[in-house]
Amino acid sequence: MEKVENTFNKIVELEMVRHLFFDGMTLMFGGFGGVGTPPKLVDVLLDSRVKNLTLIGNDAGFPTIGIGKVVCAGRVNKLVASHIGSNPVAGKMMTDKKMEVEFSPQGTLAERIRAGGVGLGGILVDVGIESDIVTKNKQILTSGGKEYILETAITADLSIVFAKKADSYGNLIFDKSARNTNPLVAMAGTKTIVEVEEFVPLGYLNPEEIVVPGVYVDYMVQSEGVNWTWVWEETYGI
Repeated sequence: MEKVENTFNKIVELEMVRHLFFDGMTLMFGGFGGVGTPPKLVDVLLDSRVKNLTLIGNDAGFPTIGIGKVVCAGRVNKLVASHIGSNPVAGKMMTDKKMEVEFSPQGTLAERIRAGGVGLGGILVDVGIESDIVTKNKQILTSGGKEYILETAITADLSIVFAKKADSYGNLIFDKSARNTNPLVAMAGTKTIVEVEEFVPLGYLNPEEIVVPGVYVDYMVQSEGVNWTWVWEETYGI
């Protein structure tokens, strides 16, 4: 394979993205239970010592895996997620009122992120319309004789994403289920950083396989490798 030229200056060292993390920011992350969450970017976030964060993503990770490490460090004021059951620390922080948690059904959350990425103001859904938890402080609208919840679109100051391969422009492809919410998250950040397992030259990726076009990507960093082993795999040998 030919050398990968940094033609668009998007490939940078980890230290060059540290300045993008700041106190009080809203940060969106890809991943499902840590799988597909960029480990080196999470470490840089932790090392930066920023606090009072609003995090948006599928879940709270595990205490030692994925975004869960940031939650357990007490850096998060608010978490918007579909569930937190895999991280008991997050549950305790919520019940102790040390962290606000906004629950959003998984499909609804994904659509809210997508809506933010494409510039919509919100979406109409009926998922959870009979639940006080889901409908709290939300508008109920009627369309075609049916009631819907108006779910607002979500964006973030910064999105962090993990990709299997990328070219120098930032066109991305993903690895199996590690893809999960990453393509949506990549679209919804004011800035987007991608941790990449393998860089390839321009023209190397099959256009039919590209999931995220490089127009959404601002910076890319080299991954040092990943281990998608979950806690229960380590504990029970599943």
